[in-house]
Amino acid sequence: MATRTDDGVELRGEYIQNRLGGRFVYLSWVTVGRDGAATMFRRAKLMFDAIPSGVLDAALRSGRLTARLRLTDAKGHPLCAHVRPPLVEWRAERAE
Repeated sequence: MATRTDDGVELRGEYIQNRLGGRFVYLSWVTVGRDGAATMFRRAKLMFDAIPSGVLDAALRSGRLTARLRLTDAKGHPLCAHVRPPLVEWRAERAE
């Protein structure tokens, strides 16, 4: 859910985290064992403070905000830590 405030746009939702350093959503890497149990071994934070304001405004109008990113880092390992441009490209797209 997105709400316009005096300070900009506030993003909230089931998967949106609000910790020191800003709001973000986790992209978690897991392995799945033979028993079907998933074990997280690494995660990335897609940081919302890095979304260009024009893109966020357009997403409010269109109904969808999309993040496009490579899933591996320069060494071929799963992407982790704080993820901001140029590692992620934020786009407003029309909701269907």
